Amino acid sequence: MATYGGQRRVPGLRREELALLAGVSASYYSRLEQGQAPNASPEVLDALARALRLDDAERRHLHELAAGGRRRGATRRPVPERVSPVTRQLIAVLGDVPVVVLGRRSDVLAWSTLGHALYAGHLAPDAPDTPRQRPNMARLVFLDTHTRDLYADWPAKARGVVATLRMASGRHPDDPLLAALLGELTVKSPEFATMWADHRVKTGGDAVYEMRHPLVGTMQVTQQTLRTADDQAVVVATTEPGSPSHSAMTLLTHSVITGRNPRRDAPTREMTG
Repeated sequence: MATYGGQRRVPGLRREELALLAGVSASYYSRLEQGQAPNASPEVLDALARALRLDDAERRHLHELAAGGRRRGATRRPVPERVSPVTRQLIAVLGDVPVVVLGRRSDVLAWSTLGHALYAGHLAPDAPDTPRQRPNMARLVFLDTHTRDLYADWPAKARGVVATLRMASGRHPDDPLLAALLGELTVKSPEFATMWADHRVKTGGDAVYEMRHPLVGTMQVTQQTLRTADDQAVVVATTEPGSPSHSAMTLLTHSVITGRNPRRDAPTREMTG
């Protein structure tokens, strides 16, 4: 590993050192930092990613940021996102499995009956049907008490949401609604502002969360994220077969089907004389 002499006031590479490692001039790298070199080649971006030791998600984010700079032009009003018939078929086929479809800004575009019961039973079931009234998962995680209480390790869930939004901002740098959402969360949630300043990124994948559901108690839930061709995320929640979490999810499914509250309708021991 290359070393550079001299004491440093802050950790990390200097601009000139990073340019040297990436094989570009310091002046060119400076223009890249300032957004004045929008035509950086994929090879240059990959060299910078190697010099910075970025992982795959961070490298893709760097390429998306560069592509976004090349695409910039007149800003158009975004068209409301819609769930494709194919995605709705997927929701139907999954049946009694919690499913939520999120748009590019984390708007809830659709959910299965059990997905609604698991994530947002306190909201109207038809809330995603009207674009102006759609719940937003990022707002729920940071600004909604019910959703905050749902996650035993709320900071882990919150960091995942922030990292996913950062990826979206790289893919859609000129989206005014996304920019407005980020501004709103920054103003209303100091925790979001702190996490957003951390600059971490991630891609969709699997994550296991301990969820404390108000109706059926604690469950270990695996959230698997699938990406569609429309840049939407299909989040599928599962539990380990045969586990107490699976039993709790089955109880939640039963409560949805029958309309009964498991805690309210739990049998009580009769007094005998």
